[in-house]
Amino acid sequence: MEVEGAIEKKAAAMAAAVEEEVEVGRKAAGAGEVGLKELSKKLNDFAKERDWEQYHSPRNLLLAMVRIVSLHLLSLLFLIAEVGELSELFMWKGEVRKGLADWDDAEKQHLGEELADVLLYLVRLSDICGVDLGDAATRKIVKNAVKYPAPSKDGA
Repeated sequence: MEVEGAIEKKAAAMAAAVEEEVEVGRKAAGAGEVGLKELSKKLNDFAKERDWEQYHSPRNLLLAMVRIVSLHLLSLLFLIAEVGELSELFMWKGEVRKGLADWDDAEKQHLGEELADVLLYLVRLSDICGVDLGDAATRKIVKNAVKYPAPSKDGA
């Protein structure tokens, strides 16, 4: 019973932290809108705090997306097709360095177009499903921050 009580308290604290972060994010962005630049900054900060940038190569991030998409196969057929097109750009390139220094302008432009397709399908799917993608993304970042806390600065 004590363990269950501790778990319930932690869950309640996590929920409160998520609600607080979402509200702070809403106020900072204005009218509940979370911009892509703000979301990108939050994700970058999240990865840096955990020293995860070393794992966030383009290839690894794409494989993570493929895994997520495959989990929801039936409901996301169009998104899967777009992620498939995106993955073709990375096929046979081996590990790709951050910033795509070895890619020419045409390849980078094509990548941008395929990423935009994926984004547009995600935005449309979230709209059709009644999901506020900005709020959902903000909540997920906060939830992950609780699940994967950054190492403390003092080493404790």
